[in-house]
Amino acid sequence: MSSLNVTERFRIRSLSIERLRRQALTLAVSSPLLRWRYAGNGTDQILIVPQELRAADPSFWSEIAHGHFGLASEIADLKGASPFRAEPPSLAWARKLHGFGWLRHLAATEDEDAAAAARAFVLEWIALRRLAHGVAYEPEVVGRRLISWIAQANMLLEDLDARSYTAIMQSIGQQIVTLKTTWRNAPDGIPRITCLIALVLADLAVSGHDRQLKEAQVALVEELKRQILNDGGHVSRSASVLADLVLDLLPLGQCFHSRGRKAPEEISVAVKKSLSFLRFMRLGNGMLARFNGVSTGSPATLATVLGYSGGNFEVMAAAPTSGYARLERGQTIVIADVGSPPPLEIATEAQAGALSFEMTSRRSLIFANGGFPGPADHDWDAVARATASHNTLCLAETSSSHLVRHMQLEAMVGGLPIRGPDAVASEQVDEAGQAVLHATHDGYLKRFGLLHSRRLKLSPAGDRLEGVDVLEPPKGKLRLKQDLPYAIHFHLHPDCRCTESGRGTCRIKVSDGQVWIFSAESAALSIEESLFFVDSAGPRPGLQIVIRGTTFGETEVRWTMHAEQLDVTA
Repeated sequence: MSSLNVTERFRIRSLSIERLRRQALTLAVSSPLLRWRYAGNGTDQILIVPQELRAADPSFWSEIAHGHFGLASEIADLKGASPFRAEPPSLAWARKLHGFGWLRHLAATEDEDAAAAARAFVLEWIALRRLAHGVAYEPEVVGRRLISWIAQANMLLEDLDARSYTAIMQSIGQQIVTLKTTWRNAPDGIPRITCLIALVLADLAVSGHDRQLKEAQVALVEELKRQILNDGGHVSRSASVLADLVLDLLPLGQCFHSRGRKAPEEISVAVKKSLSFLRFMRLGNGMLARFNGVSTGSPATLATVLGYSGGNFEVMAAAPTSGYARLERGQTIVIADVGSPPPLEIATEAQAGALSFEMTSRRSLIFANGGFPGPADHDWDAVARATASHNTLCLAETSSSHLVRHMQLEAMVGGLPIRGPDAVASEQVDEAGQAVLHATHDGYLKRFGLLHSRRLKLSPAGDRLEGVDVLEPPKGKLRLKQDLPYAIHFHLHPDCRCTESGRGTCRIKVSDGQVWIFSAESAALSIEESLFFVDSAGPRPGLQIVIRGTTFGETEVRWTMHAEQLDVTA
């Protein structure tokens, strides 16, 4: 953590001005003089119901029947009380509760008792939330709730008495007006897109709101063009946010068609680019590589999302705009982080993993970064974001990025952003069938006068990965006043077993029977404890191989990982 530079001070001032502008605009359109523009012409029916593409878990209904309400990796024991009156175990749990995405689990049961409970929950929420404030009325939560209620309209409105039907439809109309006046206050990034998707969906699906469609549509298109990069990555550099985005955009495009309208081309473009990037970031075990906010996930969910690729399974060679590289040979995949952190306003989950990599062989994850903790494990966030939790070099026990502590900035963006490295350069080439990556970052330049460079070379058969890590000045020679310690971390997935098998050599046994040998030249090598933060049950202990040494200003460390045994019966 360090003082702000001139650029950052200017950026914070600009963000503050933009925030004030959005708040002023929200206040203006919320006034009685202008708010009437967003009301519908007698909102009394749902015209179309979008398809729910997210996976559903019917067992959720059984949990509710037993008094448990599990959301955001936490379970609330209701003890017979309403979930809306219970003390939320966490803010994330409360947001999920009021977002009503869990209604799909009740719909999946095809049980009338579950459907009746869903209707009762919605009506109870309406009765209790007459004042528009608190977590339930955060713009993104309102947006998610509208999407959920509209998507489950068949279940919610079927066989309702006139009074209950009117209550739900009036609430939907009021929430549409609320969101139209407050969406600008949503945090930058996916929350703002979610609000605009909800507004476009509402204008298409709810009677009486067609005339405001163009305004919401234009705003959504602008955000998609700004946030989805040329290579399909998201501006936050998190791959995990794209899966949910695709599951929201696909039904939205279908709704345009159902209303006999042409969907903006930018929606299908954003979907195609996002799917391409998700394929790029998927490892051999079916999961996304754990960089910059990627937490627990499901291979089945990702496979479902990628199933909408329309038969296009080609993986692009590189994602330079998003700052990631992929080496793939044989049945081995290596994905590396070769980018700088995202802008401060969306860097609250970014991680200090410059030049780190993850590796799978066949369907087994071998080298894995710590990942980002789930919503129930935020106490581990700082540790998980540190360079030492990534498969890369850590100099003088410091991270290659800095946490930016600034009260005004933290209040504006909702967390601690990171900054640096300022410059990360990379190049990918093919050398006689070998996939080669060379990358450099300047995260340690200002503090220690050194650059960290890494060269990875994957053999044509994918059975050998060679690495070279170099610390050196940008030019000329450098002799530090005192030697600095460094550690090169290689975190193993907890399912891997690792034992020392001689000086500078380790033997890695993979869960499917593969055996790999890791060795380092002229360097001290040790096996130490590690933590894997993205297990659904919480942080999971594992092992890591660590190469330790000291540098006087110029150091080169060579290491090799090669397959000794690939017979899965071993």
